Amino acid sequence: MPRSSFSGALTGPQVDVVIDLGNPLLNHTVDGFLKIGTVAATRAVAEDAFSAAKKGAISTKDFEHTLKKMCKEGAYWGTVAGVYVGAEYGIERVRGRRDWKNAMLGGALTGALVSAASKGNKDKVLVDAITGGAIATAAEFINYLT
Repeated sequence: MPRSSFSGALTGPQVDVVIDLGNPLLNHTVDGFLKIGTVAATRAVAEDAFSAAKKGAISTKDFEHTLKKMCKEGAYWGTVAGVYVGAEYGIERVRGRRDWKNAMLGGALTGALVSAASKGNKDKVLVDAITGGAIATAAEFINYLT
């Protein structure tokens, strides 16, 4: 019996915005902020658009709420991503190596900083540092697999 198959890959568009601040650390940090901040803002819009479609209408108040949510989510997640990307890049430059340990240390530092800025509890800071390091390390290992 004849068989046929399809082989291919699905990729999305890639958009790169280059902002040169004259310092590679700042360039990486701002790049991470912009990319992840944009994703977070887009997620907020999609979530509220779904709610509006489900409700069947949108008001000026809903629109203002969505705009504020976009800015808040974009700024928060963009800042976290900027800190992580900057920390990982800085650690890579100091160590002189590009490996999974940079991701682990960058994730731990980011988790600790975000936790300390928002909560201040020493035990929570330590748990968030371990969590950040574990997530960043796992993401790095997954990147190696693909």
